[in-house]
Amino acid sequence: MFKNIRLRSLINTSETYIQKNNMTIPVLICDDSSFARKQMARALPEHWDVTLNYAKNGCEALDVLRSGQAEVMFLDLNMPEMDGYEVLETVRREDINTFVVVVSGDIQEDAQKRVMSLGAMDFIKKPVNKEQISDILNEYGLLHLTNSKLNSEEIEVDNFDFFQELANVSMGRGIDLLSKLLSVYIPMPIPRVNYVELNDLTMTLSDVYNSTDLTPICQGFIGAGIAGEVLLLFNQPDFKDVAELMNYDGELNDSAALELLMDISTVLTGACLNGLSEQLDIPFSLGHPRALAEAIQLDELIDRSGSNKWKKTLAIEMGFEVDGNKLRCNLLLLFTEDSVVKLNNLVSYIC
Repeated sequence: MFKNIRLRSLINTSETYIQKNNMTIPVLICDDSSFARKQMARALPEHWDVTLNYAKNGCEALDVLRSGQAEVMFLDLNMPEMDGYEVLETVRREDINTFVVVVSGDIQEDAQKRVMSLGAMDFIKKPVNKEQISDILNEYGLLHLTNSKLNSEEIEVDNFDFFQELANVSMGRGIDLLSKLLSVYIPMPIPRVNYVELNDLTMTLSDVYNSTDLTPICQGFIGAGIAGEVLLLFNQPDFKDVAELMNYDGELNDSAALELLMDISTVLTGACLNGLSEQLDIPFSLGHPRALAEAIQLDELIDRSGSNKWKKTLAIEMGFEVDGNKLRCNLLLLFTEDSVVKLNNLVSYIC
């Protein structure tokens, strides 16, 4: 009932705005990634009669909303400074009339339920789909077309933003599958992207290799000239908690405990790589998970392909915790130097 009343109010407000001002609908795209903003703008109907505004975080979005420049808002969830949940809470508290469609890489069922309870009118999974956008706008009577073409090409995409968004969507697939396996909601991390020199990587891996506080598990991947490693660093958990999360009731010895982490690694890594594969349209072959301290040497991890040594890697890091710190993990996605060249070429092609 609340949704129907609010929808009618939003549509009436939008129609009044257009009639009084004889203007196109002001639309706001709020996302911290320039690549995601460009993707969203490109997914809008080509002849939709709107003016586009952009925001990089929730604080910027609220400034635009309060100025009356956003009758429709496409809102990301995971952003620095102020996330999408906080924006929705503020919109409700201040009774700001705007039609909100959440567009997110966090596709967990709990995330979708939460945003709808906060007043969002719809939810779209990243990467966005043109047909789905048009269907939503048609459903709510917001698709007013014109003869002019919508210009969405002015956004310049930073390569790091491209890599971060790839990781964000891929991690969203992994977190969603893991949350279903464990029957818990897992807060989504914001990926961090950096180039790492080989010497620094070697030192970091040496620390990991010798640490008694971490259980590192790695899986190699390769496909169409792109190769690397997924390295999962589990903070030494209470394995009784992990066994409870996994509904494991067998004998909990060291071997069984490691097997539980291997299972988690397989689910998370496999879903992440599938998400990456879908976005790049590149099939990846994924190796079996292996415990770093037991089954692999550092030099093999650093140069899995056996080709010439490389000097630096593209590293994407994402950390998350499960169910009140019962399980904490850092995921490192490491690409070989040759792969970075290929990925940079894809940025120019896709963007």
